[in-house]
Amino acid sequence: MLTMTSSIFYPRKVPLLIITVFALLLLLSACDSQTTALSEREARIRARESELVTLFAELVEQKKSLQQHTAHITSESDSIDATVSEHDCVCEAQPETTLPHEPVSKKDDKIVLGGVEQVHLDPPGLEFSARIDTGAQTSSINALNIVEFERDGKPFVKFNLTHPITGEKIELTRRLRRYVRVKELGNRESLRRPVVRMRVMLGNIDERINFTLENRSRFKHQVLIGRNLLQDLAVVDVSKKYTTLKNDLPETRGTK
Repeated sequence: MLTMTSSIFYPRKVPLLIITVFALLLLLSACDSQTTALSEREARIRARESELVTLFAELVEQKKSLQQHTAHITSESDSIDATVSEHDCVCEAQPETTLPHEPVSKKDDKIVLGGVEQVHLDPPGLEFSARIDTGAQTSSINALNIVEFERDGKPFVKFNLTHPITGEKIELTRRLRRYVRVKELGNRESLRRPVVRMRVMLGNIDERINFTLENRSRFKHQVLIGRNLLQDLAVVDVSKKYTTLKNDLPETRGTK
């Protein structure tokens, strides 16, 4: 009986074993497929990471290049501003230099001035011989013993003018408007000079303009009239002198 029983149940175990082995093979195959898929996904992620790293490096290089370009542009802008500041007032050591001007026939609506004219300044209410120079941006006046100080918290400047007839010293006090840097002929360094506002009358021109204070003792004329008065109001004919003389001013004219 025992022998017969064993022979009966033994054949049933064989298919079960086969099924189990087949199932294991299927499971291993599925695991291999998942492993392969995961490997491929990991490879794609690494490739994308490599691309991102490359892009980031390129962005860093572009940022550095942009910063260098911006710094270069800023440096050029500062250089241009410094140059403009240095030449805010054109070199006045060349009083005889004048710029070309249009023919008088085209400037009928403007006053024609000579290379030298009499100008009335207020203050001090005197008439001075002035050089008319279209090559100078800002007008200037011969100022001696310049002293800067504050009054009520505001900047002022005190200086002396020379009387055009007697040669006496005339003391004036004016509000300090600003400074300009002037580069004189033969001088590599620009000089810082104070600027004041004064009334000037020249022919039919009556304006309040800025004057640079400087020592003009080496020049023949105490006053220099530049483009800040002449522009849009007058033309200059350097072959003429004293074209606007008047007889109604209270003070005697300066020596020509």
